[in-house]
Amino acid sequence: MAEISPKLVMELRQRTGVGMMECKKALAESNGDIELAIETLRKRGAAKAAAKAERAASEGLVEAYIHPGGRVGVLVEINCETDFVSRTDDFAALVRNVAMHIAAMHPIAVRRDEVAPELAAAERAIYVELVRAEGKPEAIVEKIVDGKLNKWYSETVLLEQPYVKDDKKTVGDLIQEAIGKLGENIQIRRFVKFRLGQD
Repeated sequence: MAEISPKLVMELRQRTGVGMMECKKALAESNGDIELAIETLRKRGAAKAAAKAERAASEGLVEAYIHPGGRVGVLVEINCETDFVSRTDDFAALVRNVAMHIAAMHPIAVRRDEVAPELAAAERAIYVELVRAEGKPEAIVEKIVDGKLNKWYSETVLLEQPYVKDDKKTVGDLIQEAIGKLGENIQIRRFVKFRLGQD
């Protein structure tokens, strides 16, 4: 087994934000392979997040973000379980980053089930018409339409959008990582976006 140096533990901590003991344990399990250790920590974070998902999140922050130039503004509410966590720099940075993401990426809802049914139905109808116009066999039209609708959701639903600062993960992944790191259930409750001259 490879010896785990303090320098390697520190590097893993800087890359993941996870505590020193967790980093050391992950490196020991991965035989000193830092990339494997990162993957291990991500899986643990997701498992912790799933266990915390049912806990009440009634504390948190409301963040206001005004894009330079003053033409776009966002208000977002993100909840956690305790006021202790809501006052940490990590939580404040998470809320600020999500507000900036919303300003840049124009989501229409936090979750898929919050998209207005008539809007989703209208999108589906457009895709059905487009796929049929391409002459695709009727037997596969619904499957193709489902794929196109899923892509549309991933572009318009906040938790499914690729995170603007790292498109290898979604905003949902960002929240799961924060849950693993901060040890509490974290939920994006709601947001509103204002664009100058637009309803």
